[in-house]
Amino acid sequence: MRRTVQFQAPERGAERESRHGETRQPEPLRTEFGFELPRGYVDESGTVHRSGVMRLATARDELVPLRDDRVRENPAYLSVVLISRVVTRIGTVEDIHPGVIEDLFASDLAFLQDFYRRINAEGHTRAAVNCPSCHEEFTVDLAGGRLGES
Repeated sequence: MRRTVQFQAPERGAERESRHGETRQPEPLRTEFGFELPRGYVDESGTVHRSGVMRLATARDELVPLRDDRVRENPAYLSVVLISRVVTRIGTVEDIHPGVIEDLFASDLAFLQDFYRRINAEGHTRAAVNCPSCHEEFTVDLAGGRLGES
């Protein structure tokens, strides 16, 4: 059984102050994050699905796969089972199971593994990058959009 819950982050006294000195409200806790696969999942009919949703992992999501016989036989399979538990949708496909994750291109699986780490360990989908031409630092959101789009 999967459930989706939206939480409001607890207030910590006063509002936070931004880098520019203005006061801003605390951000609500996000439990689901949209993403765009680099290549896309190709279903049985040949349709390519690229956009999807991943939810935050629970302790159970990380513990249950350890009892899976496939993971016991091959510890590398842990990421397949874990990703299949937290991805709730890829395109119009909502029945996400290890077989779907197995059929992803390697670059898409690597993307989802990094995405999982970012939202569960770091709490966001932003990454700091440097422009190779001008060496300017800026932040990109890995969750969505195509290159060049805002």
